Amino acid sequence: MIETILTGKTPDIGEENIKKLMTMFPEVVTEGKVDFEKLRQVLGEYVDDSNERYNFTWNGKGRALRLSQTPSLGTLRPCKEESKNWDTTQNLYIEGDNLEVLKLLQKSYYGKIKMIYIDPPYNTGKDFVYRDDFHDSLENYKRITGQVDGNGKAISTNPETSGRYHTDWLNMMYPRLRLARNLLSDDGAIFISIDDNEVHNLRKICDEVFGEDNFLATITVNKASQIATENTVDMHEYVLIYLKNVESFKLGENYKFTISRGTVGNENQTTPKILFPKGLNCYNIEDGVYKTTRKVENSKENIINFGDIVVKDGKLAQDVILQARWRSSNDMRNFFNNNCQPTESKINGEIVEIYFENDRFVPQIKKRVREKFETLYSTNKRGSKYLENINLNYFEHPKDVLFIKYLIARGAYRDSIILDFFSGSATTAHAVMQLNAEDGGNRKFIMVQLPEPTDEKSEAYKAGYKNICEIGKERIRRAGEKIKEEYKDKGNIENLDIGFKVFKLDTSNIRKWQPDYDNLEQSLMDYVDNFVEGRTEFDVVYEIMLKYGLDLTYPVDEFTIAQKKVYSIGFGMLMICLADEITTDVAKGILVKIKELSPESSRVVFKDNGFKSDSNKTNIKEILKSGGIEEFITI
Repeated sequence: MIETILTGKTPDIGEENIKKLMTMFPEVVTEGKVDFEKLRQVLGEYVDDSNERYNFTWNGKGRALRLSQTPSLGTLRPCKEESKNWDTTQNLYIEGDNLEVLKLLQKSYYGKIKMIYIDPPYNTGKDFVYRDDFHDSLENYKRITGQVDGNGKAISTNPETSGRYHTDWLNMMYPRLRLARNLLSDDGAIFISIDDNEVHNLRKICDEVFGEDNFLATITVNKASQIATENTVDMHEYVLIYLKNVESFKLGENYKFTISRGTVGNENQTTPKILFPKGLNCYNIEDGVYKTTRKVENSKENIINFGDIVVKDGKLAQDVILQARWRSSNDMRNFFNNNCQPTESKINGEIVEIYFENDRFVPQIKKRVREKFETLYSTNKRGSKYLENINLNYFEHPKDVLFIKYLIARGAYRDSIILDFFSGSATTAHAVMQLNAEDGGNRKFIMVQLPEPTDEKSEAYKAGYKNICEIGKERIRRAGEKIKEEYKDKGNIENLDIGFKVFKLDTSNIRKWQPDYDNLEQSLMDYVDNFVEGRTEFDVVYEIMLKYGLDLTYPVDEFTIAQKKVYSIGFGMLMICLADEITTDVAKGILVKIKELSPESSRVVFKDNGFKSDSNKTNIKEILKSGGIEEFITI
């Protein structure tokens, strides 16, 4: 049995990178340090020693990089009262600075996100800009939500007169994109909306973070409303698409059927003979015996038949060999060899049927293909109409639900997790629910949004919405109910997930995970009571789940064992007891409950100062070990 002392830190990304380097080049790491001279020797000609090499840099880039690698000591506190369908939903809505939230999600959702969509600030000089503090992100977050900096100065704009117009924006985006990449699955993709102000810089930092080879496309999107200047009419913005791994990426499960003729006019194409088996459909062809096929003077697509072509009851009555310049002879043969069942084609999609359609007997190939991204999206509509329909129109430029659905349908599978960490009005959540209702999918969403206060003079504030998150959550509630009503006659709509669990960023619930370094004596005394004042065991349970890397949507059940409360996560895969005066009876009761729940493996967590005595702790550990518990964890 493994014994673990759980700390409050998220994964140290720098340390993780060192481990990866050790795996690839063990000789360059000694005592946890990288010998760069040896690494240069190992890499040989792949090291660029030139002072004048291509690179993209700006003031603060190094600090921004370090910021993305600095572990977080914060947590996400569950907020059941603001959630919807807490016990059953698989969706999350997280309030907090997305930099800290992305760090906190690293362990639970590393490599699990199929699609990320973000609509970050476009840096027009009017957007809210995240001012990251390189020393204490959580304290900085508290200042941001108050809309003032440490000196009480407003920080809601990024005017060009600041002298750091592009630099501030790059320092905001760079660490977030690095953390976001970790969350993507190998076949995942990120979609980023942007306009002309920063599209050039965004391409450069994405090339660095995701790799130039993983750039898929730029979609030019027609704006719902045009903006005229003295010299131009601004009609477009963009979506950049980058992949985690270009070789692993697959389009979503949004299909269409295409039909193409089986011959081509390419003079260099070979002309193999192919046996067309009996039973193929012959549409619009009368029953009978046909002596010839397509014969057009000087055509490169003529077909030679070896033997009669017999049609009976609308089908080919016997095998026939045909010769021509075929579009894809191997695909056709593979389909026939597969008994004319759906067969993967070489280039795109699967062949579902090959048939003849007229008495010239040119074969037609019907494919089912995944819908691709088009680099021009010209049907963009006004996103505010969706908010008007639910009486919640408090955003100036919300995205069009149809457009986000378009991206999700092509970028994610029907059971994927979709993350949006600049959630805004929660259009992405709306689109996920709408698409699930339409195609029966089970996509899940994670929305992350800074609770930026609304202007006290705004209609939103007057309506009772004190920050953006309150509007976003209400949109999901209303949109979900509206979608269910609209699709009530569709089968299985009752199972549509229109709920969400709310979590809010905060400092750790556990005192020793956030010591006061200016008053260590008091911090040591505080250890007598493990939890921060005002925090509940429920808060602590979810912090343990987060720091241990468990999905935040796993079910949490409560039991009483030997007069002590015990929490079971994921039907026994993790058992947590945060009580004091823990006895061996608790350990024995936990083993009984685990046997009843029958998880594949189980771990148990206790407070380090919750045992009645040291000997009691040792006995409990031995009881659990003999019961097959995989890991004994203390906090």
